[in-house]
Amino acid sequence: MISSPDLIQESFQRLFPYKTFTYFTELEYNRRLSPFNANIKFYQNKISINLNLEWKTIDDEIKIGLMQTLLLKVFKKKYQTIHQNKQNKKQFNQNTPNIKLYHHFVKNIPILTPKTKIDPQLEDAFLRVNRQFFSNKMEKPNLTWGTDSRRKLASYNFHQDTVTISTIFQTSDQIVLDYLMYHELLHKQHQFKHKNGRSFYHTPQFKFDERQFPNQKEIETKINHIIRNSKRNNRKKPTTKYTPNKKVNNFLKNLKLDNFF
Repeated sequence: MISSPDLIQESFQRLFPYKTFTYFTELEYNRRLSPFNANIKFYQNKISINLNLEWKTIDDEIKIGLMQTLLLKVFKKKYQTIHQNKQNKKQFNQNTPNIKLYHHFVKNIPILTPKTKIDPQLEDAFLRVNRQFFSNKMEKPNLTWGTDSRRKLASYNFHQDTVTISTIFQTSDQIVLDYLMYHELLHKQHQFKHKNGRSFYHTPQFKFDERQFPNQKEIETKINHIIRNSKRNNRKKPTTKYTPNKKVNNFLKNLKLDNFF
């Protein structure tokens, strides 16, 4: 097992074999991040990587793939130029064996994730969609309501195996909720493709399957209508200003600081 500080350096040198490693490093495991999440910071020649505590017991080779994915976000443009060795020119590999191993692991995280958050209304939508489009073969993910977002209407989180839908759809037609659920379950089914350092979620096959939902255009028109109504209703909400009553005002006027000493 590679020691923690050296794990970042090892990840870097496997990713950029023709570059000299001249950075300070810091690796931290914590509970602040959600399960199997991670982030990276690069400031004043220091690479800091934070990993959720779940990563601590995961094999180093998988963690190296995770760190290489994070390092690409910071250094890809910087080292986009072709590196020279003694015999020929080589470009750094954006799809290393470790990155492949990491993505394979991520795609299997839903199997390990406990299903503890199941909203009854969303569960009904899941059961309908699973029966109609997936022959009841789709494993139930966590199903939760998000915020009243009008930009992020719904999402599927691979790390938490969770479908989240905006609360602006809580009173919408059943068909609208089913369509949103279907879209997110397609993400769970198709997962993602990784190429040249990028992950692709809406592949041609994904888009083809999405079009199989009946009356797709009409439903998307309904969704846009719900978004517009939500914006309009949000603007109409009155703002409340706190005004203390007369008793409170009189109490504050007569208050003597001497009483507190």
